Amino acid sequence: MPQPDVACNMSIMFPRLISVALLLIASSLAAQSPLDDFHARFDAEFHRHGIVGGVFAFIHGQSPATEFVFGEARVGTHHAANAHTAYNWASITKTMTAIAILQLRDRGLLSLDDPAVKYVPELRQVHDDYGSIEDVTIRHLLTHSAGFRNPTWPWECDDSKDCGWEPFEPAKWAQIAAMLPYTHIAFKPGSRWSYSNPGYVFLGQIIERISGDDFEVYIDKNILKPLGMTESYFDRAPYFLEEHLSESFLRSGGKLTRQPFNFDTGITTSNSGLKAPITDMEKYAHFLIGESGNARYEMVLNRSSLEEAWQGVLSAVEPGHAGTAYTSGPQGSQPRMGLGFFVLDVNGHRYIYHDGDQAGFTLELMIDPAGKSASILASNTTDTGVPPADTTHTVSNTEPDPHSDVRQTLRGVLIGSVFPAYAGKP
Repeated sequence: MPQPDVACNMSIMFPRLISVALLLIASSLAAQSPLDDFHARFDAEFHRHGIVGGVFAFIHGQSPATEFVFGEARVGTHHAANAHTAYNWASITKTMTAIAILQLRDRGLLSLDDPAVKYVPELRQVHDDYGSIEDVTIRHLLTHSAGFRNPTWPWECDDSKDCGWEPFEPAKWAQIAAMLPYTHIAFKPGSRWSYSNPGYVFLGQIIERISGDDFEVYIDKNILKPLGMTESYFDRAPYFLEEHLSESFLRSGGKLTRQPFNFDTGITTSNSGLKAPITDMEKYAHFLIGESGNARYEMVLNRSSLEEAWQGVLSAVEPGHAGTAYTSGPQGSQPRMGLGFFVLDVNGHRYIYHDGDQAGFTLELMIDPAGKSASILASNTTDTGVPPADTTHTVSNTEPDPHSDVRQTLRGVLIGSVFPAYAGKP
């Protein structure tokens, strides 16, 4: 009986083995998606900044989100963060305020070029060297180009050792109204950009006075409920959701300072009061991404009105000031301001976003309209940089270290490798 030709068999099998090995390697590489790489970077950056807890979600089209959760929601009890942990979304609330204004405009109840004083007559007390207060329009308020100041609470604590008495935020409209005779317009309205929290308080008043509802009630009726955001609310948590609420912290070097828990943003709700878990913010992001033929989304706001809001109308840069953590994009890009949303162009590709910082919470929502994708980032710890940052008393609107903000780093990774990987996919 003839013996098998071993050399011949090996010559046949060896190429097959190589092919199988190459297929396995290719399969392994394919399994390592850009989101896997991003997950590792997300964990590394959160560790580097000493963040106590947080979450990230990435959404493409109407598919379920990919979520990464980090650390703890409560330090004392070592309560782990999870997808139902609620964060204060701070200035990302402003995007809902802008949508509410556009809803009222689309229903014929106001014009964006109406004078703001038409609806908030108390603004007549504001000092304006540049002309009539009638020149300040709703559009100017939406684009932060009206000339109003940034902080809503102008007085600082004289002695940081004893500041427990100082209000966290103005509690009532009467307190803001009382400050208006001591408020001035800083530049000709519409001539440039300067971020203004009071401007969005005024928009909140316009929404209330036209609709007849409190701001929180209007947003709940016209945005949260239609989008199924059933675990979202404003200011203090309902008793049955309080267990999900995250603590928040300021970190200055090695010092971690706990911030107010379950706090009320007072009259500033329309610029910073939304609280929600990542699962609800995913529903909001799905709406912003859009879905052809979705009648519920169109009922909340016409797609054409969203696109109008996403047109950058002026540069979001303070003259003579360096870019901040909010106004710095990758590769030296700088955003422009739309109607309540920032618009960032990187190599000819448009991204829509808004950040938020308040009482230790640091957050970002970013949309790639053409790629039908969105990212959401939330942290319960603001890294203010190295001492001597003041963390001796509670601070409402905290700012991260502009040189090393975790969002800037991760924003660059998302725009550089994650969003492009999903562009064009169904």
